[in-house]
Amino acid sequence: MNIGYARVSTGLQNLDLQKNSLKKYNCEKIFTDHLSGSKRERPGLKSAIEFSRPGDTIVVWRLDRLGRNMEDLINIVNSLNNKGVSFHSLQE
Repeated sequence: MNIGYARVSTGLQNLDLQKNSLKKYNCEKIFTDHLSGSKRERPGLKSAIEFSRPGDTIVVWRLDRLGRNMEDLINIVNSLNNKGVSFHSLQE
C-alpha cells in the first residue's frame, strides 16, 4: 500500500498541491501535519509510520517534507527500512 505524508509549515501554505500529487500516485491513505519541519514531534508522520506495515511505501512530495535535515531524513528512512517499509519521494 502507498501511504502519503504531506506537511506545510506556515499558515499561508496549504496542502492541496502535495495531497493531489500523492493521490495521483495512488496513495490510499494520506497523513498530514501543519507545522514547522523543525518540530521534532510531527503527529501526522508518527501516525503514518505506525499505520504502515511491511511491504508498504511511505510517499512524500519532496524530501524536505519528511526530514528536518539530512541526519533526520537518514534516521527516518533507516527506521522505515528496519520495519520493512519502503520510501519514495515524488520530486527527487
